[in-house]
Amino acid sequence: MTVSASGTNSLTRWILVGLVAGLGVGWAINANVAPDQAKAIAGTLSIITDVFLRLIKMIIAPLVLATLTVGIAHMGSGSAVGRTFVRTLAWFIAASVFSLGLGILMVNLLAPGVGVGLPLPDAAAASGVANKAFNLKDFIGHIFPKSIIEAMATNEVLQIVVFSLFAGVALIHMGEKAKVINDGLDAIMHMMLVITGYVMKVAPFAVFAAIASSIAVEGLGILITFGKFVGGFYLALAMLWVFLLGAGSAVLGFGEVRRLIPEIREPFLITFATASSEAAYPKLLAAMERFGVPNRIASFVLPLGYSFNLDGSMMYCAFASIFIAQAYGIDLSLGQELAMLGLLMITSKGIAGVPRASLVVIAATLPYFNIPEAGLLLILAVDHFLDMGRSATNVIGNAVATAVIAKWDAGQAPAEAQL
Repeated sequence: MTVSASGTNSLTRWILVGLVAGLGVGWAINANVAPDQAKAIAGTLSIITDVFLRLIKMIIAPLVLATLTVGIAHMGSGSAVGRTFVRTLAWFIAASVFSLGLGILMVNLLAPGVGVGLPLPDAAAASGVANKAFNLKDFIGHIFPKSIIEAMATNEVLQIVVFSLFAGVALIHMGEKAKVINDGLDAIMHMMLVITGYVMKVAPFAVFAAIASSIAVEGLGILITFGKFVGGFYLALAMLWVFLLGAGSAVLGFGEVRRLIPEIREPFLITFATASSEAAYPKLLAAMERFGVPNRIASFVLPLGYSFNLDGSMMYCAFASIFIAQAYGIDLSLGQELAMLGLLMITSKGIAGVPRASLVVIAATLPYFNIPEAGLLLILAVDHFLDMGRSATNVIGNAVATAVIAKWDAGQAPAEAQL
């Protein structure tokens, strides 16, 4: 699907307008309305954001199934699929290790939890976040769908990816008989992208509502109270952005990365404002194709990235876990921090790119290191503002990864689009 530059720039401008207007309206509500009324107004505003996110979720499953299956079928052989998968996984693992390592390094250097100056929740208090311990059997079993219909109904992206891998390879081996299926899935893909265009007209209103409702309840003052924690995390994110774009430049060239940045600006802003990586998936797919990444690569790498390459979310899990330990005066040894890195490498895989998913991973990690789960209560007030940054970082990481894999796969600059 081709999107004109003028149309993209217009939507970007309206998203920025919605973001600024949301800040102003949210601040005005917080400053002039009683807390109970502000919460009620925020609940009403959030209806718009909820509708937008539900419309996006409506698109995700059929879009991933159609694009990934057709993309694999167009690779021409199972060995080509295998090579692309290995390259993709290698990049994801390297980016994950760096993201977690940088998060651990920065939280130790900045020590935002030392002398935090806030009343600490009782260590026995419940955080209200599920803290089910990691179970390898359940994790592996959950990857494989028992029904593709159920997987699509619940938007289990990783399960849809697994089914699409099997379906794509099967179509490769069906020869001419696969043509009618390929044509049908290709038509579905383009239909979903057209629907995406309709849904994105709601995006500026959803951005306005998301920001206004958050500021109305919490106020801007909460960012000052948690300034050291929030500022430290965003500094770490900025360093991660520099690394990801630098790594991309090493493969693609600086000029190509400079060309990539404006292409992903719109999905970045949508994700930042809504705090949902999923919200930008259709726009990111279109952006990568505009950039020149072949559809067969973009449709293969991006769905995998949404399960295995959540760089911002992984950094947050490490940063927040050690912040909580610092707040309670718990000193973790180097060995324990390395063990945490390894555990988060596993537990963070397959988490959906939806708001607050990282809190579940943190809640599952804390008990392994005798860190009070109640510490989550410390960060709940500002988690939405941090979720905005970490989700937007996931977009950058997946965009760079997709462009790099396309360069490696084609042995040429990704500016030459292939279908």
